[in-house]
Amino acid sequence: MNTPKRLTLVLAGILLSGTGLLAQDTTTPKREAHVERRAARQQKRIDKGVASGQLTPKEAANAERREAKLQGDIAKAEADGKITKKEHAKLTAEENRNSRKLARKKHNARTN
Repeated sequence: MNTPKRLTLVLAGILLSGTGLLAQDTTTPKREAHVERRAARQQKRIDKGVASGQLTPKEAANAERREAKLQGDIAKAEADGKITKKEHAKLTAEENRNSRKLARKKHNARTN
């Protein structure tokens, strides 16, 4: 193969591989999207509990504190660019705990 053709092929390969890398950075992987959606739904549940009076101010503050900790844990897990299976399992367990606690607090006898 002569040098100009080889150079053209190498440059085309570099451009195509660079384009693929850029496209990967713009998409949200499945685990990250799942964790973010679930945290957003949980926040809506807290807001509805406050609005309806099912959560006392102290219960709401505790729920908000737990959600803030979860957001910090999510940011830590995403710091390297992706959430691993182990990190996803930990975040899911934390979300499950927060969800159960919120459900118990919303349905207890205390009101504003």
